[in-house]
Amino acid sequence: MSTSTPAVDRLLATADREWRALGIRPHDRVTLVADLRTDLEAAAADGLDPAQLLGADPTAFALRVAEEAGLEATPPRYGPVLAVASTGALLSLVAGFALAAGLHQVFVALFDLPPDVRVPVWLAGGVFYGGVVAVVVTGAALAVRVLLRDTPRIRHTATRLALLLPPAIAAGVAAAVAFGWWLEYPLTPLVIGTEAALVLVAFLAATALARRWSVTAAA
Repeated sequence: MSTSTPAVDRLLATADREWRALGIRPHDRVTLVADLRTDLEAAAADGLDPAQLLGADPTAFALRVAEEAGLEATPPRYGPVLAVASTGALLSLVAGFALAAGLHQVFVALFDLPPDVRVPVWLAGGVFYGGVVAVVVTGAALAVRVLLRDTPRIRHTATRLALLLPPAIAAGVAAAVAFGWWLEYPLTPLVIGTEAALVLVAFLAATALARRWSVTAAA
């Protein structure tokens, strides 16, 4: 007869979150949760506090149980992934602007439109900012894929980074524009820094999400 209680269910949910964060595959987590449920319910039936089994450090407990079960955890390594992606994006952005400046006359010659042709502002802006986003995404994904090639599931991370960064950067830019519009676009260091920070936060959040998605997804 099951002696499951809300306390046991909460502890199981906590352990499962820790196993997910450690990169334990879904079908392995199901087995670990079932085994832990048996232990927690047995402790509760004996009048013991099930929380004592997890101790004060659920992460260490989850890792120990996974190791005892012979399961290999995939280290998230958020720090290196965020650092390498940011560096790759910045370097590619600088290189892209340098290349565009160096080939400015070539671009003018190739796309020299007749005087009576007027390109819509939204189209010109879309092409420009779309190019910037493409350069940033390419630099970040390539840097992660190449420089962290020995990191488990990094290829999946690079792929998902390429998927998540464009909408995230677009959302960050939209938030920055809305913030500037709210303040009537004052060109002060504080406002400009805040706008840049909004875009950076969106970039870092998408990068962390791409890595977490890669680590926690089934192979």
